[in-house]
Amino acid sequence: MSSWHSLDLNEVLDSLDTSDSGLTAEEAEARLQRYGQNELVGRKGPSPLTILARQFTDPLVVILLIAAAVSFLIWLVDRRPDELIDAALIVAIVVMNALLGFYQEYKAERTLEALRELASPRATVVRDGSEREVPSKTLVPGDVIVLATGDKVSADARLLEAVNLDAAEASLTGESAPVSKDAGSVVPEDSPLGDRTDMVFSGTSIGQGRGRAVVVATGMDTELGKIAGLVGEESIETPLQRKLARLGRQLGVAVLVIVIMTFLVGLSRSADVLELFLSAVSLAVAAIPESLPAVVTVSLALGLARMAKRNAVVRSLPSVESLGSATVICTDKTGTLTTGEMSVTDIALVDRGIEVTGQGYEPRGELRGESERSGDDDELTWLVRAGALCNDARLEHDGPWTVAGDATEGTLLVLALKAGMDIEALRAEFPRVDEIPFDSKSKRMTTAHVREGERYLFTKGAAESVLPLCGTAMVDGRTVPLDDGMRGTMIAKERQMADRALRVLALSMTAGADDGVVTEGTTFLGLVGMIDTPRPDAIDAIGECRSAGIRVIMITGDHGRTAEAIARQMGIGDGITPAITGRELSGMPAEELASRVRKASVFARVSPEHKVNIVRALQANGEVVAMTGDGVNDAPALKRADIGVAMGITGTDVAKEAADIVLMDDDFASIAGAVEEGRGIYDNIRRFVAFLLSCNGGEIALIFAATLLYAQPELLPFLLPIQILWINLLTDGFPALALGLERADPEIMKRCPRDPQEGPVNRIMAYRMAVLGAVMALAGLVAFHISFTADGDAGRARTVVFCTLVLTQLFAAFSFRSDRSVLETGLWGNPHLVYAVLFSLALQLAVVYLPPLSTAFRSAPLAGEWLYIVPLSLLGLVVNEAIKKVIIRYRAKRDICELRDDGN
Repeated sequence: MSSWHSLDLNEVLDSLDTSDSGLTAEEAEARLQRYGQNELVGRKGPSPLTILARQFTDPLVVILLIAAAVSFLIWLVDRRPDELIDAALIVAIVVMNALLGFYQEYKAERTLEALRELASPRATVVRDGSEREVPSKTLVPGDVIVLATGDKVSADARLLEAVNLDAAEASLTGESAPVSKDAGSVVPEDSPLGDRTDMVFSGTSIGQGRGRAVVVATGMDTELGKIAGLVGEESIETPLQRKLARLGRQLGVAVLVIVIMTFLVGLSRSADVLELFLSAVSLAVAAIPESLPAVVTVSLALGLARMAKRNAVVRSLPSVESLGSATVICTDKTGTLTTGEMSVTDIALVDRGIEVTGQGYEPRGELRGESERSGDDDELTWLVRAGALCNDARLEHDGPWTVAGDATEGTLLVLALKAGMDIEALRAEFPRVDEIPFDSKSKRMTTAHVREGERYLFTKGAAESVLPLCGTAMVDGRTVPLDDGMRGTMIAKERQMADRALRVLALSMTAGADDGVVTEGTTFLGLVGMIDTPRPDAIDAIGECRSAGIRVIMITGDHGRTAEAIARQMGIGDGITPAITGRELSGMPAEELASRVRKASVFARVSPEHKVNIVRALQANGEVVAMTGDGVNDAPALKRADIGVAMGITGTDVAKEAADIVLMDDDFASIAGAVEEGRGIYDNIRRFVAFLLSCNGGEIALIFAATLLYAQPELLPFLLPIQILWINLLTDGFPALALGLERADPEIMKRCPRDPQEGPVNRIMAYRMAVLGAVMALAGLVAFHISFTADGDAGRARTVVFCTLVLTQLFAAFSFRSDRSVLETGLWGNPHLVYAVLFSLALQLAVVYLPPLSTAFRSAPLAGEWLYIVPLSLLGLVVNEAIKKVIIRYRAKRDICELRDDGN
C-alpha cells in the first residue's frame, strides 16, 4: 500500500496488525523473515568479466580485430614481419581502449552502494513495550520508532505523535525549507511527497522536535528504495557513443564493398591470387582509421583536464562531448539555481520597507532603508530582536557559516548579525523564561523573556496567524492602534512578497506582559521576507545558454507559485505558461507529456519518477538532455539523462555517483562554461575525423585506382600494408591529436545546438572528404607516373607515392584547423600542430633514408623526386581552402542562433 498518508491512525494500525505500543520481539522476528531486511538491494549488476567483454562489441573494434586477425594469418603463411607488426599495433590500440572503457563502466556501478550508506545504522524502536536500540536493517512494518532532533529516519513511517517536529527532506523532495510534521493530519491520497506532513521518510533527518511513528515500508518498498530501483535502471548511450557506433557500421560496409570490388577486378585480370589478397588487405587497413579510437579517447581526456580547471570534474569521458551537444538543460532549483540557503531580502514595516543585502548564512550585508529614525527602541530594532530571541537555532562558523537547527530561524540570526547585534549578548540581556513551541495548527511560536524585571513576549509565525492577535502596531518607536487600513496594507504587502516566492513571517511583541504566555493583544512589528536566493551568476549563465539555443527547464519539488516566481527571476520560460505540477503528471499519458514539454519550462512538486518521465519525454522528442541536481531525489533522472550533472559541494554522494559530471563550485554558471568546452571538443573531434577519413579516403582511392590502371604483378599491392599503417598511425595520429588541442571558436556559444541525429560526418563533410580524397589520390598517381616513367623502378616509384601521401596529409592538416582561412589563423595559432607535423616529417625522412628502417619499410632513397613531390603535396591544402570559402562560410552563418520565446 502506498497511501498510508491518507488513512487515519486507527486504519493504519489495523492494516499493519500492530498498536501504538509496537510489536513484540517474537512478532518482529517473524515479520523480518516475511518482509526481509530493511536495506537497499540493487539489481544484480554485470560481472567484471561481462563488463570487459562489452568493450569488444563495438563495430569499429570488431573490424579492427578482424584486420588484425587477417594480418596474423598472412604472417603465419609467409612469415613476413610487417604483417606481424600490423597485427600487434592494432591489438595494442584495441586493448588500451578496452581497459579504459572497463574502468569507467565498473566505477559507475558504485551508485547503489552510495544509496545504501544513507540508511541509518541504528534506530530506536519500541518492542515488548519498552524502547531499545536495534540495527536499522531489522526494522519491519508495524514497528514503532522513536524520533528525536538529529536522528536519521531509517524507514518510511506514519506519525503517531509529533511535538514541534520538522524534517529536512530537501535531498528527497527538493524543497529547501524544513517540513513541519503533524501526526493528526490526514492528507489527500494524491498529495505529492513534500505535502505528506503525517509521514517521515527513509534517508531524511529530523531537524528539531520529537515524535513516534509506525513503520509502513522498509527496504526497497520505501520512497528511497523506489529511487534505488530507478537508479539501477541501465544508463543509455551518450550521443558520441551512438554516433561512433554508427560510423563504425558504415565503415564496415564500405570496407566490405571495396575489398570485394578490388578482389574481383584483380581476378578479371588473371592476377596472382595471393597478391590480390594482399592488396585487399591493404585496402581494409586503409579504410579503417586505426588511430581514431585512440585520438578520440586522448582528445576527450585532454578536454577533461581543461574542464577540471573550470570546476567541472568529468566521471565519464564521452560526457565531455555530450554536454556540448545538449539541447535542453533540466535543472533542479534548490542548490543548483539557488544557494540552498535561505536569506532575508525584505522587511516590511507598517510605514516603510527595508532591503537586506547579502546571501546565504554568511553575515555579510546591510539593511538599506534605515533612516535617522532608527534607534534602540524603534520597530526595526525590536523586529530584529524578536527574530533573534524567538529562536532555537544557532550559527556555527568552523569554516563556512552553517545553521544548527531550523534553517528559517538561522536566517533570522543572520539578519541580526547584519544589523550589528551581538546575539549572545542579546540573549544574555533577554533571558528566556517560558515558551509556546511552534506547531502546525497555530503556525506560530511565542517566547517569554525578562529584562531588568520587565517581562517581554515575542511571537513569530505566518501572517494569517499573527496579525489577528495584534491590536496595536509600532510606528516610529511609538505604539499606535492597528486599524483596518493598516491591517489591509500589511495583508497586501504579505501577498506581494509571497508572489515573489518569498517565505513571509510576521513578528510581534508585548512589553510589560503578565506572568504566563498570553499571545492576544500583542503589538505588530512587521513582516520579514526570505528566499532561497538565486546564485549570482546563474541568471547570466541561463542567458548564455539561451543565446546558444539551449532550453533551460526547472524541475523542482517546491510549490508551483514559488517555482514560477524563481523562473521569472532567472529568465526561464516565457513567463506565461504555468508550471505543471506533480499531481498533473501522475495521470498524464506519455504522448501528452511529450507534447507539453515542448512549451512548459517549469515543473513543480514532482517526484523522482516524474523527473525521469520528463527526461524520457524530452528524449522522445529528439532532445539531448542534460540534467542537473544535488539531492537523492535527482539521482534517477541524473542517470537517465544523456548527461547527468551533480553539485560537488551540496550534492549527496548518491547524486555524484549517478552523474557523469560533477560541478565542484555548485555554480550553474559553470555549466555554461562546460557546454562551451564540450562544443569545442566536439568541433575538434569532427576536425580530426574529417582529417582522418579524408586521408584514408585518399589512400583507398589511390589503391583502388592503381588496381584498375596497372595490371603488372610487380606493381601490386600499390602500397604495402605496413606503409599504410605507418601513414595512419604516424602522420594521421600526431597531427590529428594536435587538432584535438585547437582552441574553441570565439562565437561557438552563438550557434544552435547540433542536430542530435547528425553523425560525426554530415553531407557537406562527406562531399568535402570525397573531393579531398580524390585530390590526394590524383597527386599520388601523378607522382607515381612521373617516377615510374622516368626509370621503371617500381620500388622507387612506390616510395615516391609513400612520401607524396605523407606530405599531402601533413600540409592538409593546417587547413583542417578551422573553418577560417589558414591566412587568418596563421601557422602558429596551434603550435602543437606545427611540432606534430615537424616530428612526423622527421620520422618519415628516417624511414626513407636510415637503412634499418628503410629496409623494413622497403623504401628507396630519394633525391630530385622532391621537386615534384612537394608541389603535388600542396594540392590538398589548396583545394580544402577553396572548399571552405564556398561551403563552410554559408554553414557558419546558418549556425548562428538564439532561442525564441516559445522555447524552440
